[in-house]
Amino acid sequence: VKLGEQVRRPMMRRHAPRLASSLVAASARRWLHSPLFRLSAGSSLVLATQRRSLCESSAAAAQFVVSASGLKYRDDAVGSGEVAAAGVTVAVHYTGKLENGKVFDSSLTRGQPIEFKLGAGNVIKGWDEGIAGMQPGGKRTLIIPPMLGYGARGAPGAIPPNATLHFECELVAIREPGFFAKLFG
Repeated sequence: VKLGEQVRRPMMRRHAPRLASSLVAASARRWLHSPLFRLSAGSSLVLATQRRSLCESSAAAAQFVVSASGLKYRDDAVGSGEVAAAGVTVAVHYTGKLENGKVFDSSLTRGQPIEFKLGAGNVIKGWDEGIAGMQPGGKRTLIIPPMLGYGARGAPGAIPPNATLHFECELVAIREPGFFAKLFG
């Protein structure tokens, strides 16, 4: 090659970078449209969704207080006024659900809250424990383990044996005991 003379390179060398990048682009397009990529991308989406769902459920679970008996409860709204304690009569609206979300009972559908003497054993143990400490207007979610609910017997036709129960409760009122209740306990 003489000085000042232009060197001719083979055509392949001059266009090799462009050719390589177009081959990579074509390969990438084929990969993006392949079923394998869609599967792996879908799996990543599913995993990310499951991870987010797990984090959300962990955060929600962290809001629950767990008592020594195993009752889990969370105040969704705090009421005001007198605090419900053993011996008072309370009026409570509720919706009871199984772990799968199936509603098995609700006072709201009847339009009438349930009334009972707190701590007297007239309702399941989880209710006596879970309603105590609430104030009228308060809303609380209870997660009641089987031993504080219906246990191994369940409630035929409504609640299976050893079911964990979920209740959304609202303390409507605390009723003062009547004259005879005060007199005879």
